[in-house]
Amino acid sequence: MNFKKLLASLGIFVFLPLVSFASSGEPVSDGIAIYGVRLEFILFALTLVGVALFHHRTLQVALIGLTSILLLRIFSTDFSVVHLIEHEWEILVNLLGLLLGFAVLAKHFEESGVPDNLPKILPGGWQGCFVLLVFVFVMSAFLDNIAAALIGGSIGLVIFRGNVHIGYLAAIVAASNAGGAGSVVGDTTTTMMWIDGVDLTWVIPAYIGSVPALLFFGYFASKQQFKLQPIIKDGMAENKPIDYKKLLVCLLILIGAISTNILLDFPAAGVWGAIILGALITKTPWKEIPTAVPGTVFLLSLVLSASMMPVDTLPAASWQTAFAMGFISSVFDNIPLTKLALVQGGYDWAVLAYAVGYGGSMIWFGSSAGVAISNLYARAKSVPNWVKGGWHVIVAYIIGFTFLMLIEGWQPHEPHKDYDNKAKTEQAIEKDVY
Repeated sequence: MNFKKLLASLGIFVFLPLVSFASSGEPVSDGIAIYGVRLEFILFALTLVGVALFHHRTLQVALIGLTSILLLRIFSTDFSVVHLIEHEWEILVNLLGLLLGFAVLAKHFEESGVPDNLPKILPGGWQGCFVLLVFVFVMSAFLDNIAAALIGGSIGLVIFRGNVHIGYLAAIVAASNAGGAGSVVGDTTTTMMWIDGVDLTWVIPAYIGSVPALLFFGYFASKQQFKLQPIIKDGMAENKPIDYKKLLVCLLILIGAISTNILLDFPAAGVWGAIILGALITKTPWKEIPTAVPGTVFLLSLVLSASMMPVDTLPAASWQTAFAMGFISSVFDNIPLTKLALVQGGYDWAVLAYAVGYGGSMIWFGSSAGVAISNLYARAKSVPNWVKGGWHVIVAYIIGFTFLMLIEGWQPHEPHKDYDNKAKTEQAIEKDVY
């Protein structure tokens, strides 16, 4: 009965907004529709339901869904696989490099000895669990949210002996996503906004929503974790030696990610350059890569499936649209959603950054940080358990959004780029050429 209620809740909070977007968006080309909803959306929704039901076969379900959507697009529309790859290859390669690379980073950090010495620094009681979430939140404002989540997860493996409540895992992901929402280097979506021309100060007010959300889910998640497994302090009277070589490699990886993200918009290049350099300094845990591959392929399959959804535009920019996008981001990759919003313009970018950044935390595969955590903790790959244990993450999204509206309000910015004229110019050039 509880399982059915969870699926019903998912239908209300996720699939209904998704269907509304499917019916209100403008289709790219003619295709098969059932009662006004394109078949691609139905297949994508069925894929997500399959992931929720068969959490031990998530990769197979995602690949079957991707294949079915791809075949439908090829045989029912003028879809071009080459065109898809041209548009998506950079995002896919970056995600592949970041997820695998940060898995290596997390293992380096775990073996550095820092997590083993943290119990002496963290407060006792549930407050220690809460401080760790705050640490992840702050760290993600300066680092990529994937790295922040994995470092938090690696610490949990040590200080809780791997016995981490799934609600606390959801909170680690939520903390990493919420912390990155107001920073142009903290999340892929905010970085996209910055590169596209959105002023970096425009997204900072997202913290008006992120901080109350952190306080809410952090309190309940910390209580959950403390009840299941408090921070283990016994037997740690002696300090474990710090491996400064591994810490240096961690620092190099983070510097590489940030610098190449800013300079080249390609953070994966910096990550792997640093990993290869680090292999000359200390032993590299290459065995972590095969472990992270299934989760990475799973996320890439969902990203590709989402990118083939036949939507050219979003509903009119409003706080209601942004609010709905938060729930949709938990199942529909937030990267194409953000791109559509940038093309459309007229959004309050702080509100959108909070919605699409934090919203993906509500389901484990809704964000790259969640998928990365699931590579460390396989039991996280259960939608019902994630929603049941991490209910506070969903409620916190609504609370944070409410604070953002009451304090900052909806303050849309004028479109910072004229995509319409750009598109017309490109069409004119094509006509001249051909």
